[in-house]
This record gives sequence, C-alpha cells and structure tokens, in this order.
Amino acid sequence: TVYSEPRCGCCDDWVSHIERYGFKARVEQTSGMGTKKQEHDTPRALAACHTARIEGYVIEGHVPAPAIRRFLTGDHRPFGEATIGLTVPGMPHGSPGMETGRQDDYDVVAFTANGRTKVIESYSP
Repeated sequence: TVYSEPRCGCCDDWVSHIERYGFKARVEQTSGMGTKKQEHDTPRALAACHTARIEGYVIEGHVPAPAIRRFLTGDHRPFGEATIGLTVPGMPHGSPGMETGRQDDYDVVAFTANGRTKVIESYSP
C-alpha cells in the first residue's frame, strides 16, 4: 500500500518504478500524510513525500526497488528485527520518481521506530 497526497506526479512515477520490478501497488490518496507517517513510526527527519507498507515494513520516499528487494530478502537490516524500514529522506533529484534531468547524491537509510539509522546504500551521479 502506498499512501500519497492526491495528484502527486512523483509519487505516481515511483509507483510505476516499483511495479516495473514486480511489486503490486495499491495507492491510497490522503491529505493526512503527517498522520500516516506517525502511524508508521517514520521519524520526521527521515520523511519524504509518500509512505508505503511492503510486507509489513515501512518504505518512505523514493527508495529504489532493487534496494527494497535486497531489504526484503534479509540483507541490509543493520538493527535486526528492530529495523522497521527504509527511507530516502526528502525528494532528491534522480531518485526513482524524481527523474528531472538532474542527479543529486542520495542515501538509502535503514531505520528503527526509536530513530536509529544507518546508511545502507549511496547513489551519486
């Protein structure tokens, strides 16, 4: 399930990205994204524009599908069972769904409900 603001083009583009990698997405549009992020224990500093739940984990923002696949197979869980998800904080240009012709450096970050974080992958132009 992907939670996003109504009519968000970059969220729609990210959904298309993950579907190309075999994920099936159900999109729920809501104007209450702050509440959704709180419900899913996403720390404010790690927030992005959309929030997804995949196999019980939180996927926040423009996380590349290959990173999600590796995470779901058990790789990249630096805090073991306490790891609740992945995020690409903010909305970096060049991340999936944010292909704007510009490429920013960005990190994929694993996180826990109590705010522990660890960069597990980095992307740069």
